Amino acid sequence: MAHVSNYNLDQKFDFTASIKKTLFVGLGIGAVLLIAGILTGIFGGGDHGAAEEAGGHAFHWYERLYANLWINNVYFTGIAIIGVFFFAIQYAAQAGWSTGILRVMLSLGNWLPFAAVLMIVTFFVANHDLFHWTHSYLYDTNDLEHYDRIIDGKGAFFYWPMEKGSFPIFYIVRMFAFFGIWIFFFNKLKNLSFAEDNLSGSHNWSNIRKWSAIFLILFGITSSVSAWDWVMSIDTHWFSTMFGWYVFASWFVAGLSVITLITVFLKEKGYLEMVNENHIHDLGKFVFAFSIFWTYIWFSQFLLIYYANIPEESVYFVERLSSDVYSPFIFVNLALNFVLPFLVLMTRDSKRHTIFLKVVCSLIILGHWFDFFLMVQPGTLGHNGGFGLMEIGMLLVFASAFGFVALKGLAKGNLVAKNHPMLEESYHHHI
Repeated sequence: MAHVSNYNLDQKFDFTASIKKTLFVGLGIGAVLLIAGILTGIFGGGDHGAAEEAGGHAFHWYERLYANLWINNVYFTGIAIIGVFFFAIQYAAQAGWSTGILRVMLSLGNWLPFAAVLMIVTFFVANHDLFHWTHSYLYDTNDLEHYDRIIDGKGAFFYWPMEKGSFPIFYIVRMFAFFGIWIFFFNKLKNLSFAEDNLSGSHNWSNIRKWSAIFLILFGITSSVSAWDWVMSIDTHWFSTMFGWYVFASWFVAGLSVITLITVFLKEKGYLEMVNENHIHDLGKFVFAFSIFWTYIWFSQFLLIYYANIPEESVYFVERLSSDVYSPFIFVNLALNFVLPFLVLMTRDSKRHTIFLKVVCSLIILGHWFDFFLMVQPGTLGHNGGFGLMEIGMLLVFASAFGFVALKGLAKGNLVAKNHPMLEESYHHHI
């Protein structure tokens, strides 16, 4: 067994020019594809043209741009907060195995301030194109053609205490509150974690544990309500009591996959010497287990709606399954997020060999992007949606920017929590 003194605990991640170059190349390719997609939309090559009627109004190319912005905003915000969530879980559970990779988890949270700005700006610019409930005529009882009794009944959830159809103050206050809480706790936990590098004893660990426990309670509430606000309210008539869990499960598997990929990447660059195949195996088990958990939630939601066959519930799946645009992606979603990890990661060896994990985790990250694509596009774009240059470009831009911000944050301090009281336990972790 390796002993404490054999490891360099003051190691810092060197965010080299070559890594930055790779990320900038990804960003550049994404930007080119995104611009190509926009031009295709403007000149009618692939977006059904601006004159086509969709849901009673002419469809414009920028609606697809806004929908893509929203898909990626919600998706990468989720991955960022999952990093903080998984970090907090380690402390709340008094886990020792993960001590060597705590800073990897925390690094994802560096995206949150950028996510907040992007989300808030996108909402103010694009709310009418993304959310049907933002149209004031839906709440006007004198407008018999457009008045919507169901949306009017839900109006207070968006507009309270103001008049329905005016300014969605309640919704916007919640958006600011979610990001305020998440960014506050990310900074608090980050500062306490880095302060521990200069302190001895377990008092700081207990303090981080206390703050982690408070965060986890608030995360449970905010993650669910944000899922209702940002995703479920797109299909305003529809609702699912499992939706908060469903979005959390999708976020969690994607976040675990990103943590696994960064850990493997650092190992291959010669960092994190104390992290061995046992720790990698545990990450693989988490990805495997929560892929099954996501499938369980997906199937539970689908089966309950399918066998009850109540029109106001089943419409969500009917419009996706009966659409030539979206129905293939339902099967892509299940193939990438359930069949692939289930079959590939079932064996012990596959979870201990990084080649399997690199392939599976990369495909899972793509797969859960498709999950959010299926949640957002049908309700915002209808049959004018699709998967093309704009989608690939926007995903590449966001993924490259997210990677840059996370790795830049990772490079700012020690890679390992060197005074963590359970570091020794992590060295001897064996499964």
